[in-house]
Amino acid sequence: MLSSVQRMVLDYTARVRMFRPNARLYLMNVILSGVAMGVFRLLFNFYALSLGFDEALLGRLITISSLTSLLVALPMGYLADILGRKNSLVLSGLLVSSSIIGMVFVPTEAAFYTLQIVLGIAQSLAMITMAPFLMENSGEQERTYLFSFGQGLQMLSVFVGNWLGGYLPTWIALRQGFTPTNSQAYAGSLLIVAGLYLLGLVPLMFLRRNRMVGEARSVFAPIRYAKDNPKLLGKLVIPMLITSLGAGLIMPFMNIFFRTVHQQPDPAIGTMFAWGSLAMGIGLLMAPPLAERFGKIQVVVVTQALSVPFLILLGFSPWFWLSALSYFVRLALMNMSNPVFQTFVMESVDEDARATVASLTSMAWNFGWVFSPLVSGFLQVNYGFGPAFLGTISMYILAIIMYWAFFWRGQPQEDTEIAVNTL
Repeated sequence: MLSSVQRMVLDYTARVRMFRPNARLYLMNVILSGVAMGVFRLLFNFYALSLGFDEALLGRLITISSLTSLLVALPMGYLADILGRKNSLVLSGLLVSSSIIGMVFVPTEAAFYTLQIVLGIAQSLAMITMAPFLMENSGEQERTYLFSFGQGLQMLSVFVGNWLGGYLPTWIALRQGFTPTNSQAYAGSLLIVAGLYLLGLVPLMFLRRNRMVGEARSVFAPIRYAKDNPKLLGKLVIPMLITSLGAGLIMPFMNIFFRTVHQQPDPAIGTMFAWGSLAMGIGLLMAPPLAERFGKIQVVVVTQALSVPFLILLGFSPWFWLSALSYFVRLALMNMSNPVFQTFVMESVDEDARATVASLTSMAWNFGWVFSPLVSGFLQVNYGFGPAFLGTISMYILAIIMYWAFFWRGQPQEDTEIAVNTL
């Protein structure tokens, strides 16, 4: 007789085998771009600092990228329908790699600002395209698994990228004869990142279109849908907006936090980020069976609530080992609910509205990152990380209460997942 664990593994394997060819090709792209993303996120801040820029500039760069993503979200949703999912994903990858190459060869403040705009456009297009693409290339049985497996696989790839990023500058420096913290060592590492992004475009070339390019919605569709469904959209979007306000205060600066507060070197931070990505990947892979058993919203509320105590330990523990351990657990708990809620959102709206809603949720996420990094950069320079962590903790608690109040409170467990359609 099979144990519950064996039964869960067999069921999970069966759902993964149901992934369609387009989904499998997309996952190949996720692996390569995930490695590139892991290296870039670890090293770009160090690259900018090695050029003589400060944390305040880093905050402004993140703000510009996120502001761009916010402003272009609705146009990108429309463009994604015109170009089709395949062309949108390819274009996004090309823009990302081009912007990174530009930052290496033109390392000036003005160029950084300009290329962050390009990067913001690319990220917005990719984010808005991803959820409708996965919906169109999955069935009801494996859909939550595909969303979670895709993000889990990405985090496992980021694990490799974080580890690789921790050592790449050292390897390049030894080969070229300068110090690992030299800007040229970071620049060489970022060129490898651009190459990985370009390599990740190869599997996307083999995607098959599910619909004719040009079957786009009206340019006024986002406004019309928002007008017809304000209550539904508000409840789907506002908690994500509050979460983004909190995340933007801390998440872009975690590498700087561990360097300045706990005096850790680049390889140690890279290794820690790698294990953090691994923890997040494991959490994401665990999410689908939990959502299937307990309900999507229940998983969102409980996992995010459990992450808050570890966020407090992360920010205020005087010991590096406890802060690092809390970082791993907090990443796994807080982020495992993301694909579950994305699936919930996509299933809660009509097919024709998915790109519109993806645009609106993207706007909500980027809205917080527009302002919060700018505020955080100022706080770090003048007061350290303490106030920024307090802001993040407060915002997360508020968002968790909203998820509970909007979708769980007063709903029978069997009806929770469909309750949003009657809100």
